[in-house]
Amino acid sequence: MTDPEPVQFTADFPAATAEQWRKLVDAVLKGAPFERLVSTTCDGLSVEPLAARRSDARPVAARPGATPWEILARIDHPDPALANEIALRELANGATGLALVFSGSRGDHGFGLPVTEAALERVLEGVYLDAGIGIEVDLSPTSVAVLDAMLARGLAFPLPAANIRLGHDPLGANAIAGVASRPWHEHAPHFARRLAALARAGFRGKLAAADGRVIHNAGGSEAQELAFALSVALAYLRALEAEGVTLETARRMIFFRLSADADQFLTIAKFRALRKLWARVEVSCGLAAEPAFISAETAWRMMARRDPHVNILRATIAVFAAALGGADAITVLPFTAARGLPDRFARRIARNTQLLLSEESHLDKVADPAAGSGAVEDLTDQLCRTAWALFQEIETAGGIAACLETGLIRSKVAAIRAERETSVARRKDALTGVSIFPNLTEADARVDLQAPPTKPSADGLQPIRLAEPFEGLRDASDRQLAKTGGRPKIFLANLGTPADFTARTTFAKNFFEAGGIEAVDSDSADAPALASAFKAAGIALVCLCSTDKVYEREAVAAAQALKAASARHIYLAGRPREQEAALKAAGVQSFIYEGCDTLATLKGAYDILGIEIG
Repeated sequence: MTDPEPVQFTADFPAATAEQWRKLVDAVLKGAPFERLVSTTCDGLSVEPLAARRSDARPVAARPGATPWEILARIDHPDPALANEIALRELANGATGLALVFSGSRGDHGFGLPVTEAALERVLEGVYLDAGIGIEVDLSPTSVAVLDAMLARGLAFPLPAANIRLGHDPLGANAIAGVASRPWHEHAPHFARRLAALARAGFRGKLAAADGRVIHNAGGSEAQELAFALSVALAYLRALEAEGVTLETARRMIFFRLSADADQFLTIAKFRALRKLWARVEVSCGLAAEPAFISAETAWRMMARRDPHVNILRATIAVFAAALGGADAITVLPFTAARGLPDRFARRIARNTQLLLSEESHLDKVADPAAGSGAVEDLTDQLCRTAWALFQEIETAGGIAACLETGLIRSKVAAIRAERETSVARRKDALTGVSIFPNLTEADARVDLQAPPTKPSADGLQPIRLAEPFEGLRDASDRQLAKTGGRPKIFLANLGTPADFTARTTFAKNFFEAGGIEAVDSDSADAPALASAFKAAGIALVCLCSTDKVYEREAVAAAQALKAASARHIYLAGRPREQEAALKAAGVQSFIYEGCDTLATLKGAYDILGIEIG
């Protein structure tokens, strides 16, 4: 019996042309330039709104189709016995591997496993390592010696059978610390000998990690993350070759780690680009290209303490993108990780996010499903060119170790981080639940242990979270509530009809409550009545809300009345346009609008109220 011919469902429909699509877009734009739809990344890459299919594109060699990625469960509890309970529960409920996070490692966001032999043995008690369970170790500088000593004595792992990736990454540790314990040319031989000794002892897993999370966590760009990972991997390759390890063997000792964030298409393109770039390095070394092993972790910098359930959505997009980009293993930071040590529920959600996308959405059934997509292919190519140029710049400057010593990497990352922080402050890069749609009455999410206070350092590539500046304002609001029984407040003085003021009232409420300043609404009234209502509310700050047309008629009189009612600071929702001089003369001191420096305005409000932010 022969298979029936496939049905061509599109055969009866004419193919749409680019001109037809463009005509539909122009109708929506209503005369606005098409170029306003083109966005630009921090690397200066252009993301076009319409991209033609790339019919000549071939899938990027990665995880074979129908091969699932490793679903790694994060194990970071400081109590080894409880960490063991978590590990066994995660494996029993669908996780196919464990990400062991040691205290002091770059994956340590306040909590990690103790750096002792006894702790590691207890954590892995009852875990059948010879059953193919993936183990990925996030090493700290102090844990390297402990683990190596255990391996040398045949402890910890059954070397030939286990599926283990050790994260030896001294250059990554140097990047975070900002200083090296000794020069790389002195450290490299010891590093390579350690890895070679493990290989001779029968270790068949990956031994060294080229970890791009160092750059991503510090606020760097996607091209910077790729170039850093490439340069680190090449440095390890050279070190191993110098100690007599063949390039063929050395390259199989190295794996990559990348962050996956909620920028879906950029994340897909980044993972695809790394495979292309590393293949180019391999070919340049005289090797036939083999698919690199890439482990993904959902991004720390996108995590928020406020409205933490939104982190579930961010993580879902990140896992989706990493899976489609061909990640071989994925770790999800539980949604409460920024608040403290995640509890059982948060860990279950992290695990099930991956299980749903793998087992029910079947994202693992197609190899490189983004291949041929004009948008993804174009973004992948742009990332490859930009990252390769930066990689060459690093190599020309003496390699990654030299660039870390001179501060080249840190200065480049700092420039991009400053751009990101500006975009967040102006809400160009909006953070749901933090800088937009805040919820002042949100319930606390449970954690097993509260996060310890962070210790910011000016040295090295320190991890950041983009939500932190806004969270600092919310913390100040909470302290004021605890101290006085009320939050800082602003009175919304509405002018005209509800049809006139509702849009800007909603905007102003979101604007101020993003900083923990509670918005108190009012009924529309004439200037004297509005001033009377404001005075009765006993609030120092006030914001006028309405349309531009209503402002032309009523804003000056309303501002004068509010000023006479002892308003300490008068804001107006909207751009001042031609009325700016008259409004300022009447008493308006600040204008809030889409794209203004929201963070600076909110900090200014706290200064006016005399409330310390901390």
